[in-house]
Amino acid sequence: MLDSAESERLLRIYAQTRTIAVVGASADASKAAHQIPRYRQSQGYRILPVNPRGGELLGEHVFRALGEIDVPVDVVEVFRPAQEAPEIARQAIAIGAKALWLQLGIVSEEARRLAEEAGLTVVMDRCMGATHALLGLGPGPDTHGEETT
Repeated sequence: MLDSAESERLLRIYAQTRTIAVVGASADASKAAHQIPRYRQSQGYRILPVNPRGGELLGEHVFRALGEIDVPVDVVEVFRPAQEAPEIARQAIAIGAKALWLQLGIVSEEARRLAEEAGLTVVMDRCMGATHALLGLGPGPDTHGEETT
């Protein structure tokens, strides 16, 4: 369960979010890094997949790095190991993101410190899709497990 202050903070993130850059987005439909972005896209958010392989995913161009994104990003969502999170936080800051969201199982105090010092809202170790449902904002994703890579 969420306390009221945390619920309000998370609701504010969703209310202010239109575009989500998904670092570590996967073309593998069995992975959460595919299912969660697909769910949020179905809920009206624009998803910008980021994966060094490039290509296309969910009808969107896949950026090879955050720095290639040429449109405003509200949230940088991370499906990569915790040790990569500080560098991703630096990149999120550089592109002007408003929030850094580390998926379930990903915790990095260094990434939190970097992002918060730059004014970003930070969420760690929480599934963005399941939280969307928990807050009553949508039906929730059908994830069949919460993988982080």
